[in-house]
Amino acid sequence: MIVAEQETVSGREKEEGLSSEYDLIVIGAGPAGLFCAIACRQAGKKILILEKMNAPGKKLLISGSGQCNITHQGDIRAFPDHYGDHGRFLRPALLGFSNADLISFFEKRGLSMTVEESGKVFPASRSSGDVLSLLLKECGAEGIELFFGQPARQVSRSEEGFLVRTDRRQYRSSLLAIATGGCSYPSTGSTGDGFKFARALGHSISEIAPALTPVRIKDYPFADLAGVSLQGLDISIYRGRKIQQHRGDLLFTHQGLSGPGILDLSRHVRAGDTLKLSLVPMAEREKIEAWLLKRASDTGSKSIKSILEELPLPARLTARILERIGIDHDTRCAQLTREMRLDLVDRLTGFPLVVEGLEGFNQAMVTRGGVALKEVNPKTMESRLVPGLYLAGEVLDVDGDTGGYNLQAAFSTGRLAGETIRRKWTRAESCSFRAN
Repeated sequence: MIVAEQETVSGREKEEGLSSEYDLIVIGAGPAGLFCAIACRQAGKKILILEKMNAPGKKLLISGSGQCNITHQGDIRAFPDHYGDHGRFLRPALLGFSNADLISFFEKRGLSMTVEESGKVFPASRSSGDVLSLLLKECGAEGIELFFGQPARQVSRSEEGFLVRTDRRQYRSSLLAIATGGCSYPSTGSTGDGFKFARALGHSISEIAPALTPVRIKDYPFADLAGVSLQGLDISIYRGRKIQQHRGDLLFTHQGLSGPGILDLSRHVRAGDTLKLSLVPMAEREKIEAWLLKRASDTGSKSIKSILEELPLPARLTARILERIGIDHDTRCAQLTREMRLDLVDRLTGFPLVVEGLEGFNQAMVTRGGVALKEVNPKTMESRLVPGLYLAGEVLDVDGDTGGYNLQAAFSTGRLAGETIRRKWTRAESCSFRAN
C-alpha cells in the first residue's frame, strides 16, 4: 500500500511520542531509495519510505531535461572510470547490477529503452514520469508504505534499532537506509539532510561542493560567444602544474564555460585554477606551428585572419584570439614575427582562462563529496561503523560523468543495499526455523 500523506496525528499522540514499528525505514524516495525498498522483496516485512517533499522522485522527474537519461551503453567493467577517483568503490554494485540489468528491469515491465548514438540510454517514451510511475507501481506490488510530506528531522540509534523523528510522529525500525541524495537542485528536496543524519550516527562527511556544473571565468573574454559550442576539445586544469585533463564538448556561456567536457571536469576544478583549452580538436602544438609556418611560406600575402578561417573555429572566436594577443586582423602572414606566431600557437593549443568559481547547487547536476567511502562496505552498502545502517545513491562520496552514470550508480547502490537487507532477513528466518 502506498500512502500519499499520513493521517493527521492528534495532540495527545504527539505528546506521547507515538511510534510506528517497521522492519526497514528508507529515508528518501528517489531512485536509490525506491530501488532499495523494491529489492528487499521479503514477504511479511514492513517497509516504510519517508519522503520530505509532497511527491516522490522530484529530481528524477527533471533528470535529462525530463527525458531521464537512465544509464549509458557499453561494457559495465569500464564504468568505474567515469566516477573520478572513487569509481573503484562502486565496482561491486555496478557489476552486481549492470546497465544491461537496469535496462532489462524496465523492459521486462513494459517500459522499452532507446540508445542514442552517443551511448546515452533513455526510455523510448522520453518521459521520466514513466520511469517513476513504474517504480511506484513496483512499490505498491510489494506492499511498501510511502509517506509524502514527512521530512525526517532527527535520526538516532538505540539497542533496539533506529528512531526517526518527523514533525508528526516517530518511527522505529531495526534497519535504516539513507538515500536522501546530495545538495544539487535543492528545490527538489536535495538539501543535504542525509549528510546531517549520517554525521549524527558517527560518520564523517567529505567536503561538499557542486559537481557537473558550469564554471565561471575571471575577466571572461567570450561573453558574446554565448551559445557557441566546440566538439572534442582537450581541456586541462593547472594548479601550479597540470593536475587533470579531459576531452569533451565545450559550450561558451555568458559567464564562463559549460558543456559535457567542462561538466565532467568540474569535480576537479577549484577557484583560482587555470583552464587551458586546446581550441583545435586533437591538435598537437608542433603540428599547428608547422601548419602556420607552411601557410606563411606558401601564401605570405594573405592576412592571418583569412588563414585562421581554415581552422574549424567560429570566425568570432579566432578574431577574439587575435585581439587578445595584440595581432591586427589584417596582418599578413609574412609579417608575423616569431613571437607573434608562438603566441598564436599557445592560444590555439592552450588558451588560458582563470577560474572565478563554480556555479552553485541550483545548477549543479550532482554533489561532490558525501559520506566517506572508507566507512561503508562496498560489497553491501552497509555502514562499517553502525550495523544495520545502509547508505545509497548521491549521499555517498561518489559522483559520475554526464551521460547516465549517476542514475546508474543510484540504482546499483540502492539495489545492492536492498539485496543485502533481504539476504540478512532470509538468514535470520532460516536460523529461526532451524532453532525451532
